Formats: sequence, C-alpha cells, structure tokens
Amino acid sequence: MARKLSKNVKNAKTLINKNEVLPLLDAIEAVKKAAFAKFDESLDIAINLNLDTRKSDQQLRGAIVLPNGTGKTVKVLVATDDVNAQKAAKEAGADLVYNAAELPEILNQDKYDFDVIVADPKMMLVLGKYGKKLGPKGLMPNPKTGTVTVTPAKAVEELKKGKANYRADKGGIIHASVGKKSMNTKALAENAETLIQTIKKLKPTTVKGTYVKNITVSTTMGPSVKVKID
Repeated sequence: MARKLSKNVKNAKTLINKNEVLPLLDAIEAVKKAAFAKFDESLDIAINLNLDTRKSDQQLRGAIVLPNGTGKTVKVLVATDDVNAQKAAKEAGADLVYNAAELPEILNQDKYDFDVIVADPKMMLVLGKYGKKLGPKGLMPNPKTGTVTVTPAKAVEELKKGKANYRADKGGIIHASVGKKSMNTKALAENAETLIQTIKKLKPTTVKGTYVKNITVSTTMGPSVKVKID
C-alpha cells in the first residue's frame, strides 16, 4: 500500500515544479519557501556524477571548509598523547581532549557526547579497536577528511569554522549539507558553489564524457529542486 502523504508534504510539493531547472540561488530560495518542518532543516545538495566508484581512482571523498559555515555547532573530541598538541587543541576550541589511556572509558560508553573525533595518527591503534561502534555512527577519523592529522589544533579550527564532508556513494552521487534553512540564501549559495567547484576540480582523468550529470538541492524534509549546471 502506498504511503499516504501528509498535508505538509502535499502543500510543499505544490510549491515546486519538479520539471523546472533553476539557477542555484533561485533553487535554494525555492526549497526554503517549500520547507515546512518546525525545526531548522539542513540545506542539502546532491551532485550526480559520471563515476564508477568500483575503480579506486574514481572514489571521491574529502572535506572542505565552507565560506559561511554550516550553521551547526560541532562538538569535537581530540585524541592525542602529545601534551603540546593537547594544549593547542584546547586553545583552538576542542570540547574534549583525551590521551590513549583515557579513550577506552569514553569509547565504551553507550552514548557519545561529541560529533567528531580528531586523532593523532598514533591514536588509530586504539580507535581501530572500536571501528564497529564508531564506523556506523560516522565517527571513525579518516585522513581523507582531515580528522587523522599530526596538527589536530588546525583540524579543530576548521571544524569550528564550518567544515563539510563529501563522499560519492555507490551510484556516484555526492550528498552533503551546506548549511541550515535559517541562513541567508546568498550565503547558502556561496557554500554550495564552493562544494560544486571543488568537485569539478577533482574530476578523475579517466572519466570520459559528461562529468556532472545533474544537481539538486533540498531541505531535510522538503522536496528537491533541479539546479542549472553551468
């Protein structure tokens, strides 16, 4: 049986022409107007790429600092045994700082009071033991996203400014959040454009033909709008 659409969803869909392709700024404005949730929804972008992610050189993954931040408050845990690095991380705004001896007690808890882990490479020996817990929660540090680093303080600064992760799924689609609905439309468009241009520059040399197939934007609960590709 088909799921019955709520009144809010039906109303939102009437505000969007699913066949219309809009410039980025207009597309973001459209989805903001169609947003109906009572909470401050995320503004999400989906970039459909001509990628074969089975090939190692076509697996795009990384992170960028958005010019206008993400609109989110990120709680960062730093894992390092280096006393100087611990001090620098705290000064950079790290919410939690632990050494290798302290980590197990924190990681064995059922619920975590942090959003991101930044780790010194040496800490991966400890963190690797908790991969089954951290992985599904998206908390396992990774060099490609800058969360495994010998300069954790710098990583903390970037995360606090507004760092967004991106990753191509099996279908070659990059999903990322570029801010919150409450943010200025122009600021959201600048964030989205920064991500789009980054992805374009990362085009693998082995990709032939059209690279960016289509782009859509949406809020967490609302309908999507197609974006005109330059």
